[in-house]
Amino acid sequence: MHFLDYSIVLVYLIGILLIGFYRRLKKDASVSEMILGGRMLTLPAFVASLVSTWYGGILGVGEYSYRFGISNWLVFGLPYYLAAFLFAVFLARKARESGLLTIPERLAQTYDQRTALTGSIIIFLMTVPAAYILMLGVLCEQMFGLSFATGVLLGSVFSVIYVFVGGFRSVVRTDIVQFALMFIGFAVLLVILVLRYGGPEFLSANLPPQHLTWHGGNSGWYIAVWYVIALATLVEPSFYQRCYAAKNPAVAKKGIFISIGCWALFDFMTTTSGLYARALLPELSNPVSSFPALAQAVLPVGLLGLFALTLLATIMSTVDSYAFLAASTFGNDIMGRLVKGDNRNIRHYTNIGLLLATSLAALFAIFFRSAVDIWHAFGSIGTPALLVPLFFSFVGRRRLPAGHAFFSMIFVLALSLIWYLSPQLTTDGNYWFGVEPIFPGLIVSLLIYLLFADEEIE
Repeated sequence: MHFLDYSIVLVYLIGILLIGFYRRLKKDASVSEMILGGRMLTLPAFVASLVSTWYGGILGVGEYSYRFGISNWLVFGLPYYLAAFLFAVFLARKARESGLLTIPERLAQTYDQRTALTGSIIIFLMTVPAAYILMLGVLCEQMFGLSFATGVLLGSVFSVIYVFVGGFRSVVRTDIVQFALMFIGFAVLLVILVLRYGGPEFLSANLPPQHLTWHGGNSGWYIAVWYVIALATLVEPSFYQRCYAAKNPAVAKKGIFISIGCWALFDFMTTTSGLYARALLPELSNPVSSFPALAQAVLPVGLLGLFALTLLATIMSTVDSYAFLAASTFGNDIMGRLVKGDNRNIRHYTNIGLLLATSLAALFAIFFRSAVDIWHAFGSIGTPALLVPLFFSFVGRRRLPAGHAFFSMIFVLALSLIWYLSPQLTTDGNYWFGVEPIFPGLIVSLLIYLLFADEEIE
C-alpha cells in the first residue's frame, strides 16, 4: 500500500474514535441507557446498525466464495434471509413490546433465574467476537504488513475502546459510518473489475465449473446444515438488542425487512467479488485473504486505501457490537444475578466483561484460524440449547415448566458439545453416525418441549 492509502486508513481510525467518544455516558446513566441507548433507535439507525453488525464475517464470505463459488449465496445468504424473515414475523414486535433489556431477562421472566443464568453464559460465549478478531488479524497481516498477533491486538483496541465510555450509543454512531463504507468500497471494486476484465463471460471462462453450480462441490447435507445453523438468528442477541432499543415495535419489524434487502444486495457484491478473486488469483494459499489480495492486485493508489476501509469497517462494526453484547451480558445478566448492586456495579462488571470477551476472542481466533470453523462450532453447540426454550417463550401459549427448561438447556448443551467433539473419539474422524452435532441437540430439545410443555395460565 502507498502512503496515501495508509493516510486514508489513519484518517478513518481517528474519525471513528472521535465519533465513538462523542457524548460519554453520564455517571448516573441507567442500565437501559447503557445497554439500549434509551430505546430511541430510529428506522435508518436501526437498519444501518443491524446490517453492519450482522455482516462482520466479510473475510469468511470471501473464503467461502473463493473455494465454492456461487453456493456462498445458498449457504451464507438465503438461509439467513429466511431466518431473519421469521424473526421479523414472529419475534420483532413481541420483543419490543416486552419492554425487556436482554434475552436472559426473558428467560428469567418465563422460566427462572437458573435458566436465565445458564442462557447468559451460553450467550456470552456465542457473542465473543472470535471470528471477527481473527479477520482483523488476517486483514492487518495481508494489507498492512503487520504480524497476525499485532493485527489482532490493534484491531481489537480500535474496535472496542470507545465502547467503554459511550455504551450502545457509541456502537450505533460508528455503525452508521461503517454501513456506508461497506457498500461504497465493494461497489467501486466491482465497477473496476467489470470494466477491466468483463462480466459473466469472463467468469465463466476462468472459473472451475463447480464454482458456478448451486452446491460448489459440497454435499446437499453439508449445505442443509447451514440452513439449520441459520436458525441461530432466532436467538441472535444483536437482533433482540436492536429490537429492544427500537423507538417502537413498527421500527423493529420494518427495520428487519429492509435489512434483508440490504444484505441481499451486499451478498451479490461480495459473492461476485469472490468469484473474481478465484478467477484472477487461482493459486492463493489462504482463501481467507482473497478480498485483500484481490484489492491489492487490481485497485490503484487511493482506491486501495478506500477498500481497506471497507474491510476494516465491515469487521469493526461487528467486533464492537458483539464485544459490547458479550460485555453487557456478563455485567447485567451474569454478574448482575450473582452479585447484587447498583448501576455503577453493573457498569463496572460490563467493562470487565469487555476486556474478558476481547481476550477470549483473541484466544479462540488463534486456536481455530478459520472464521467458518468458528461459526460452525459455536452455532452447532449454542443454538440447539437456546433455540426452543427462547423461541417458545415468545411464540404460542405452551411453555415448558421452569425445571424442564433448565434441564433441556443443560442436557442439550452437553449433548451438542460431546457430539461436536466426537470425531476425536472415532477411528474415522467423523461425527457419530455421520450426523452434524446441531441435529441431535435440536431434536432432543424439541422432543422435551413437545412432551412436557403445558398450556400457559393467564
